[in-house]
Amino acid sequence: MKVIIDHREPEKFRGLFSDEDVVSVEQLKCGDFLINDQWVFERKTIRDLCISLADGRLFKQALRLVQSAHHPVIILEGCSNEIREFGMRREAVQGALITLSVFFGLPVLRSLEPEETVRLMRYTAEQGVRFAEGGVQRAGYRPKGRKARQLYVLQSLPGIGKKRAETLLEHFGGIEAVMSADEDKLTEVDGIGAPIAEKIRNIVQETGVSYNVYKD
Repeated sequence: MKVIIDHREPEKFRGLFSDEDVVSVEQLKCGDFLINDQWVFERKTIRDLCISLADGRLFKQALRLVQSAHHPVIILEGCSNEIREFGMRREAVQGALITLSVFFGLPVLRSLEPEETVRLMRYTAEQGVRFAEGGVQRAGYRPKGRKARQLYVLQSLPGIGKKRAETLLEHFGGIEAVMSADEDKLTEVDGIGAPIAEKIRNIVQETGVSYNVYKD
C-alpha cells in the first residue's frame, strides 16, 4: 500500500505498517491517513471524540471529509466504557455517531487499539480492490465535483431539497458558512422559514444542552 500519515499522528503508526508498504509522513488537508490515494481515514480515540464533540470541531471535520475527493472513513478507537471517564453521556456520543453516519453519510468503524486501526485500513483498501475487480458498482450515489458534493451534503439537512440547497449555497458561499449560521441568518434565505432553520440548527449544533454531561 501507499500510505501517507498526517504529521500529527503518533510516530508509532509508521512502524505498524508492513515493510512492503510505502509510508511517508506529511501534512494532510483532512483526515489522518491517506491510503493508495483513494481512502482517507479520520482516526479518533474515544478521548478525541468527546473533546471534539464538546468544543465544536467534530462536525466541521466531518464536513471537510465529505467534501474530500477521496472515500472518507472514520475509525473510532478505544472502549465504549471510556466515554464516561470524559464526562460525556453515552446517549450524546450515540447521537453524534448517528449524525456522522446517517446525515453525513460517513462510515464509522470501531477499533480497540492502534494495531487494529491499521488492520482495518488495510482490510478496507484490499476489499475495495476486490470489490472493483468484481465489477460491482459501489452502492449509493457519490456526486462528482466540489459543488455537487456540497449540494449533496446540504440536501441531507431536514427540509432541504435540491432547490433550497442551491439557494443556501449561493447565499452563504459554502457549507461551513451554512452550518455556522444562526437561525436569524438562515431565515434571511428565500424559502427557509423559522421551523426549517430551527431543525437545521438542532442537527448541526455542536455544543449545548443536547450534549448532556455527567455531574457529580
